[in-house]
Amino acid sequence: MPEVLSKQNGDVLIAQFTSQRLFDDSLIAQAGRELSEIAEKAAGGMILDFQGVMFMSSSMIGQIVVLNKKCRASNTEIRMCNLAPSIMEVFEITRLNKVFKICASAEDALTDFGQPVGGDRALSA
Repeated sequence: MPEVLSKQNGDVLIAQFTSQRLFDDSLIAQAGRELSEIAEKAAGGMILDFQGVMFMSSSMIGQIVVLNKKCRASNTEIRMCNLAPSIMEVFEITRLNKVFKICASAEDALTDFGQPVGGDRALSA
């Protein structure tokens, strides 16, 4: 089962996690690989949608930092959305909220990218 599903909305690729708890090393490695593959398809923007994710280990945060570095090298901007309060707190403590643009919802992130909401294609692995 994929750990990350994706859909395209205009020029923005939206990646959504399928697990509520991102803490198992094998799941994190799989999610990291899937995010890397998805990022290669992102034309100019990528949204990481954490809807439903309640827990995330520091290893998963490391995968996201690596993804950000890869995306920046290819001029792809990342937005995050739907972070649970406990995950948002970790981002604030580590100051990653200063590195990443965090939006309340996927719609807000799309608006931040200047994309119309609702022009998306189905989620795929």
